Amino acid sequence: MIVLNFAIPTTMFVRRLTLAAAVLLLVSSAARSGATTEPTTDEPARTLSTLGQQPDWRELEPYQETITHDEFVHLLNDVYCTHGIGAGLIQVAPDEVRVLKAKGTCDYFTLHFARSKSERHPIDRTWTPPSALSKPPVDAKPLSGFQIALDPGHLGGRWARMEERWFQIKNAAPVTEGDLTLKVAQLLAPKLESLGAKVSLVRSKTEPLTPSRPPDFRALALELLHDAGVEKPREDFDGPADPEKERTVRWQEELLFYRNSEIRRRAKRVNDRLKPDLVLCLHFNAEAWGDPAAPTLVQENHLHLLVNGSYLPVELELDDQRFEMLHKLLSRAYPEELGLAESIAAAMAKATGLPPYHYKTDNVTPVGTSGYVYARNLMATRLYRCPTVYLEPYVMNSSEVFDRVQAGDYKGRRSVAGKNRASIFREYADAVAEGVLAYFKKVRP
Repeated sequence: MIVLNFAIPTTMFVRRLTLAAAVLLLVSSAARSGATTEPTTDEPARTLSTLGQQPDWRELEPYQETITHDEFVHLLNDVYCTHGIGAGLIQVAPDEVRVLKAKGTCDYFTLHFARSKSERHPIDRTWTPPSALSKPPVDAKPLSGFQIALDPGHLGGRWARMEERWFQIKNAAPVTEGDLTLKVAQLLAPKLESLGAKVSLVRSKTEPLTPSRPPDFRALALELLHDAGVEKPREDFDGPADPEKERTVRWQEELLFYRNSEIRRRAKRVNDRLKPDLVLCLHFNAEAWGDPAAPTLVQENHLHLLVNGSYLPVELELDDQRFEMLHKLLSRAYPEELGLAESIAAAMAKATGLPPYHYKTDNVTPVGTSGYVYARNLMATRLYRCPTVYLEPYVMNSSEVFDRVQAGDYKGRRSVAGKNRASIFREYADAVAEGVLAYFKKVRP
């Protein structure tokens, strides 16, 4: 989640076209790799996301003739590129699609379409959709043979203030999103395991997975600030409310550490080591709360879920994001993501009574029929190669949720915030497990 002058939740962030967004979005591969020379005409500059890697387009070769023209165009126009595509980036013909590999070149990747659905080649991928699982024995559990990774959002612990996912009211226990999501994951894992799934946690403690730390990104932070016209940046900022913090070295270093390097490290763990069939990214939402030491509590409380899609044209200009988008599209992650998200949303809406959140920005696309699910291009949902559902229930700084968080975890039900209810952590975990189970009952043979 990107933060501005104070802790900002996902509901308030689009892609801020100011210093941080403009600089962090576009940076040359030479700068990221530490190169000290300008690219020559023989080695044209390629645009990548910050800390992004040059894609290997050969990875898409197994998708040849696995999708028809009409299937491809539907996913491209209605899910992934709903805001349009820059000229020359993706050229669709009746029998094939040509995708520019690197900006500034004439080098294209060509994917050939299957002539019909019956002639599609099978898709070779590292994950298995529930519908493709063999029918379990009568005495088997419904999720047997399925692997789920739980990704507790953020870090928590001593990193929570840096992430600006922390606030405190007087002497009450601080509310830190990374700790809340880890608690939910620890409760959810055994519930899913009891249904037969093999479950792993992407993060099992409050320490980061990335071995890097903010000072490791000093050179890049200085370069980003220089590219944004900040010639003599301040080293530090004066707290989360400092309006000039984005123009400081420390803020840029920390941003590169916890938002970029950490998520990329998690993606590597998911894709190379865990190789699950599904990732559930667990989060809590928030509204703007001002000074974290004297936060504003609000009455709003809502729920929504996200799947990958809705790429902005400026994002598709980046070689790695264009590649990752094609990887997601061709693997057919979207039907699984949408089906699971809709099922989980229904279970969570029933359990919590929360209304759907309605975005006031144009960086998302509503998908499905529940009103709770949106497509959006987030780093985790893009980089995790298997189906990924990103959950955003509860507003942490709503009066009701604050009281529930302060009540902690407990078994059974008790009166909290004027109602007799389960702990917020168990309510969250129970609803997710119920939603996953409902989806399996619907699609597994």
